[in-house]
Parts: sequence; C-alpha cells; structure tokens
Amino acid sequence: MFYREAGDFKTSYKDDSQTFPIRFDRRGYYAALLLGFAVLPFLLNDYWTNAVFIPFLIYAIAALGLNILVGYCGQLSLGTGGFMAVGAYACYKLTTAFPDINIVFHILAAGVITAGVGVLFGLPSLRIKGFYLAVATLAAQFFLVWLFNRVPWFYNYSASGQISMPERTVFGIPVTGAQVAPWAGYLVCLAFVVLLAWMARNLTRGATGRKWMAIRDMDIAAEIIGVNPLRAKLTAFAVSSFYVGIAGALFFSVYLGAVEVGEAFGIEKSFAVLFMIIIGGLGSIFGSFAGAAFMVVLPVLIKLVLVDSWGWPTDLAAHIRLMIVGALIIIFLIAEPHGMAQLWRLAKEKLRLWPFPH
Repeated sequence: MFYREAGDFKTSYKDDSQTFPIRFDRRGYYAALLLGFAVLPFLLNDYWTNAVFIPFLIYAIAALGLNILVGYCGQLSLGTGGFMAVGAYACYKLTTAFPDINIVFHILAAGVITAGVGVLFGLPSLRIKGFYLAVATLAAQFFLVWLFNRVPWFYNYSASGQISMPERTVFGIPVTGAQVAPWAGYLVCLAFVVLLAWMARNLTRGATGRKWMAIRDMDIAAEIIGVNPLRAKLTAFAVSSFYVGIAGALFFSVYLGAVEVGEAFGIEKSFAVLFMIIIGGLGSIFGSFAGAAFMVVLPVLIKLVLVDSWGWPTDLAAHIRLMIVGALIIIFLIAEPHGMAQLWRLAKEKLRLWPFPH
C-alpha cells in the first residue's frame, strides 16, 4: 500500500538508473543517514557504541571489500585477516613517523599500502583459481601474521610485541587513544562507511564492475569479448585490499587502540568476514551490511539472553553461537545462495504487489 511506484515518474536516463529508483527507498536512505549522523550519537551509550555500532561499521567495510573480490569478481580469498593486519600496522607506522598529519590521511594511506600488498598477493590469480587460489591467499594470511610477529621494526621494537595507538584528533576531538569519546569514533567510522559504500556502489555498477562480473561468470568468454583478465583481477584485488586495509586501520586505531597481530588478525578474522558475505549475500552491497550486522549483533543477543537472563555458562553460549552460524551457512548455501540480500529483494517485490497475489 505504501511501497509503490505509481506516480513516481522518471523523465531521464539518470533518474531511471539511480541507486534508489523508488521514492520510498530514497526517503528511507536519507532518513537513515540523518539518524546515523544527527540522532544516534546523542542517544547511544558507551556500551552499545563500543559493542555493536563501531564493530558493525568496521566489519561492514571489510565485508564490502571481500564481497568485491569474491562476490563480484569470483576470486576466493581467505587472507582478509592478514590484509587487515597490513592496514593496522601501516596506520601505526605512519602515525608514529608523521605525528603532525591528520589521522584520516593515515587511515587512507594505510588502505593504499594494503592495496599494493593485495596486488602482490593477487598475482597468483592470473594462473590459478578456485580452491588453489584460496590456498594461496591462506598462505598470505599466515605469512603476513608471521612477518608482523617476527620483524620488530613493525612494532617499533616494543618489548611486548604489541602496537598501541597514540592519541589523535579530528577537528580537535580525540578519536584515538585513551581519552577518545565513543561517539567520536563512531562518527569517524560512519563517515568512512558512507564514502566507501558510495564508491563501491558506483564501481560495481560501472564498466569496472561489469568487467569483474564477466570474469566471475566465465573468464574465458570475458577475455574473448575484450576484457583484460590481468587488469580486471588485479584491480579487484587492489580495491578489495584497499577496503580491508581501511577496516584494519579503523579496527586498530579507533576500536581496539592496542593489538597483538596473532590475536586480533588471525585466521578466525578471515573466516568471520567470509561468513558475513556468505550469510549476507555474495555480490550485494546490502548483503555486506546485512551479514556484518548479523555477525556483530548475534553474540550480543546471545550474551544478553542466555548468559545475563538465563544464567547459562559463557563457554556454552559461545559454542551455541558457532552452531547457529554454521547452520545458517549450510542453509543459505543450499536453499538461498544469494543470502539475506535475496530475501530482502523478495520481500520488497511482495510489498510492491501487496495485497495482490504474486
């Protein structure tokens, strides 16, 4: 009844090809932006900001990056945790080497450095694919974690082997360090999410995205019609690693403040981000956000219900969370390979025709 295209006329190609062609969707998008930037920072307490919203925004960036590589280009990667570590350590080295430069530029530079590393480890994709490419990226994961553990230069010869983020400000407000206000870190992460989601949407709908999807669907046919597989695959690795590097830099600088590479960016991190895009939906911008939200909110809900309300042991609740995630991955892979994004699309189609049968 309220979700209709009737009366929503398009008089140009630009209007017809916009991201949200239905007026209701556009209004919902702008309302969500207004809520995120102008309302939530004043309503959220420190617990919900640190436990839910900041991790969700950071993981959404990482899921966007991995979805570009896996969902849009069809190049399977298990090295997301290692590339997040590259972004974190690059941000740390840049921050300590150039303390007078704004932290936002350090985070962006960390993404650029990670993009270069991603291209280097993406070179095997020119010769191998599928399971063998997954093993190659898994090797990159272990190599990068080993490198940051074994070379003291990366953690400035600290005796503990940890890296700690010094205090940095944006517009005079601390966003990193011990004195950071959670709402300030939330706004920084939200600004990066909005910018990077807008970039991902335009990339995937443009010529670059069409080349990625042609490689994903059938690389030999794509090469026959003129798509350069070298350029397409390496640009996918570069863009994906750029996003993941920024997520790693934010995860270290804004969220944790101090990390040890093996604990913060181990193989579990790579699988967690991969599970996000499988549950959320491969090849979908919305699916990246849906999967990240699910994987972040689920542990919080289980803790609130099973541990705090029902008094169950914490380790049992953790095992139940793993069982739920594993079961959902199996269900989505069998019943709905396009994940939660496809369920959302089907729900919208039914709303557009309601109350008439579909």
